[in-house]
Amino acid sequence: MSPFQYIDRPTPFNTKGGKTLPIFAVTPAHIETGTIDPLALDWARKSGYKADSGSVLLIPGEGGVLGGALFGLGANPSEQPYITGRLARSLPAGDWHIETAPLTAQRLGMGFGLGSYRFERYKADKGAFPTLMIPRDADAADIKRQLAGVFLARDLINTPTNDMGPNQMEAVFRALAEHYKAECSVIAGDDLLAQNFPLVHTVGRASADAPRLLEMRWGKKGHRRITLVGKGVCFDTGGLDIKPSASMLLMKKDMGGAANIMGLALMIMDAKLKVDLRVIIPVVENSISANAFRPGDIYKSRKGLTVQIDNTDAEGRLILADALAYADEEAPDLMIDMATLTGAARVALGPDLPPLFTDDEHLADDLTEASLETDDPLWRLPLYMGYDKDIRAKFADITNAPAGGMAGAITAALFLKRFVTNTRSWAHLDIYGWAPGERAHSPGGGEAQAIRALYHHIRRTVR
Repeated sequence: MSPFQYIDRPTPFNTKGGKTLPIFAVTPAHIETGTIDPLALDWARKSGYKADSGSVLLIPGEGGVLGGALFGLGANPSEQPYITGRLARSLPAGDWHIETAPLTAQRLGMGFGLGSYRFERYKADKGAFPTLMIPRDADAADIKRQLAGVFLARDLINTPTNDMGPNQMEAVFRALAEHYKAECSVIAGDDLLAQNFPLVHTVGRASADAPRLLEMRWGKKGHRRITLVGKGVCFDTGGLDIKPSASMLLMKKDMGGAANIMGLALMIMDAKLKVDLRVIIPVVENSISANAFRPGDIYKSRKGLTVQIDNTDAEGRLILADALAYADEEAPDLMIDMATLTGAARVALGPDLPPLFTDDEHLADDLTEASLETDDPLWRLPLYMGYDKDIRAKFADITNAPAGGMAGAITAALFLKRFVTNTRSWAHLDIYGWAPGERAHSPGGGEAQAIRALYHHIRRTVR
């Protein structure tokens, strides 16, 4: 993998023009009423084609050559707004255009683009795939930058840790900063202790790759100050509270928060939004060795709060605590953190619906609206202060792992909230970063969650 190739990555769209084959996107009603191209209709009826959601029927042309395709939207196309993603994985290689479709141009193009993603770095046969002539009334540049951000997040998560450890993540981060002429700095190893990031150092010190804090600054002073923070645990063994093997299989994705934040930063910078952007990512590998941190240890955080370690597998909130406290010192207008933080969030809302935590009612409403407008789901959960007592520790100010296991996503969010006191508006997203199976807009695997919604919100508030 080149350290940074995402914005220049070949797109699934035909940009050279020339002859393209037609796609007729249809519902069952179109077949029943005959309101499509007569030749396509005749072939559909003779073939018994029902226009089921995501189905493709190739249409012969004169002389037996391929003449086009019918694409089924099902009876309720609005239920799957990015259904055209299936086209990117169903059509034969070639150049195509949409002849008819009861979908907006933006949805059509975005769906096809999202569904075209493939992670083939480790495959010998990479194949050939279809391209689509993007509709004229779609914002092609914005679709491309959103796809670049999504694909960056997906690629980073899908890459195994032997090729995406702390060193490689730093290389990608630096390349992203260089591409957009952003300032970049890194604090690594024992320098973390010297510069007061004790929890980042504590979690990552057992790894062969030194822990580090990555920071990027871009934009112009005086514009809206936006800070993005992402959890970058490149692999999580669980530490001395080691995970069972089945729970460790997907732990290459424990840097999903960092991957998503980098994808969001790409979108913001590529759109040249009028913001004063700061990106902070603590990067570690939670490993096991003689110097690994232990259950029962107590450490002072950057903010001065002491933290009792009651489970070494609750490490993500520790590195975020130092990063959030650091970010909070500049009192940004908006701070967003993203993390693959708790299994409790998955139990509550499943893998596709990341919980949003914020005590800013206006921000909650705006992000919910942006989520609906972009079909990039999130769901607000409460920062219920009645559970704040659960993060108190017997021998320290707070514990990293409350006993009992109840309301785990909320107590984790309340833990983080302790480190955000100056920021004007803060939101925490507890994402999964993974699609367990194929969706219309995704082949499964590493996933970007909520960053299109966040980008939509930020773009709307600063342009």
